Amino acid sequence: MELVLVGLCGCTGYDVASILRKKREPFTSLEVRAEAERAPEPPQVYTAIKLLYRVGGKVSRKAVEDAVRLSEEKYCSVSAMLQKTAKISTEIEIHEG
Repeated sequence: MELVLVGLCGCTGYDVASILRKKREPFTSLEVRAEAERAPEPPQVYTAIKLLYRVGGKVSRKAVEDAVRLSEEKYCSVSAMLQKTAKISTEIEIHEG
């Protein structure tokens, strides 16, 4: 099950990086972490997932928020699949240094 979360982080991370590059945002790093809760009864699917995006560089918060939203709503097929059973929330941290 942990590999499903790794797949989600990889899928959305790729999307966000690609979108930020297309917007010419000068990001220097991108890290995506996931925390999740599972149902108590089998098949114990994920019921809640929190994604934390840590972006380095002098990027626009709005550009990052837009990239995360586009990944979640349009591009990331792993996210689309997991949204059937889990509430996915996001948090964004920007580090300029």
